Amino acid sequence: MPPRRRKRIEPAAFNLPVEQIKAGFYTDAYFVRAREIVRQDKRSPQVLMQFTGKSEGWVSGVDETIALLKLCSDDWRALTVNALYEGDRYESWDTVLTVEGPYDAFGHLETVCLGALGRRTKICTNAKHVCEAAHAKTVMFFGARDDVLWTQPGDGFSAMVGGVKMVSTEAQASLFGGKAVGTIPHALIAAFGGDTVKATKRFAETIEGVEVIALVDYDNDCVKTSLEVARALEDRLWGVRLDTAENMVDKSVFSQMGDFRPTGVNPSLVWNVRNALDAEGYGDVKIIVSGGFDAERIRAFEEDGVPVDGYGVGAALFEGRFDFTADIVRVNGKLEAKAGRQLRENPRLERVK
Repeated sequence: MPPRRRKRIEPAAFNLPVEQIKAGFYTDAYFVRAREIVRQDKRSPQVLMQFTGKSEGWVSGVDETIALLKLCSDDWRALTVNALYEGDRYESWDTVLTVEGPYDAFGHLETVCLGALGRRTKICTNAKHVCEAAHAKTVMFFGARDDVLWTQPGDGFSAMVGGVKMVSTEAQASLFGGKAVGTIPHALIAAFGGDTVKATKRFAETIEGVEVIALVDYDNDCVKTSLEVARALEDRLWGVRLDTAENMVDKSVFSQMGDFRPTGVNPSLVWNVRNALDAEGYGDVKIIVSGGFDAERIRAFEEDGVPVDGYGVGAALFEGRFDFTADIVRVNGKLEAKAGRQLRENPRLERVK
């Protein structure tokens, strides 16, 4: 049986400002001017433009790029587009997408297409590394606060492609039909006078259909607070989240200090909470950790067997850079490219319909 045909996102889902993009509002000015010159000279060269990744990773932003070409080019029907799929692995200088057609029909989209590929591939690749480090454990993406709101839908989708299945905003979940998840915020605890138990109970009473995850570091005593909410909520409590600040030492760790870094969420703190919950019969209460976690730190926790059930990550998915370049490599059927660039065919590309 042949494999099921892979699907792409419908262009309309991206809610692009089509008319502004067509007008060149988001495009480097020199591409807009190049289009103007070509049109004034009544030139319409047939070109092949290839998009290549400068460093290896897992590509994302492909469907967004296709949406840009379909909705914002002068004539989609005049273009032949071949591309990889979301989440495909690529090596350095692999071609991930090609566009062939009249230059003036799509040349003004070079800037925005490169931006989509670079941004989303960074999110996807970092998510892939984080999820691989976490093995099969839950990873929650709390990255909405780390950038402007407009980036959320594409970022959430790219994180999902990389393996993250839980995001914190409806916008992040919008392109893959997911739902926003999360825990109780410090702000709600503050609103209840610093009483974590009262805030958590009120949350459980008010918000239906979600797993209750208590945030237990407000008083810098995660063991004590975890036990208090577990006793108060019993079966309604799904888990606790440890989010101790990187410059704080939790009270339960004071007596253990000496041969490890005691600040923030560390293995000893997690073990203290796990052992305390188990000792009182709350072995089914999950432990989620957050606060500065990246692939390296998660890998260290996993290698040490720290009893974590899930990881919250945010800024880690925005680290690094994944640059792409777009180059014309053929003009009117003849090879034509700037020095240092050449046609790099990739048999893995598939025609976009």
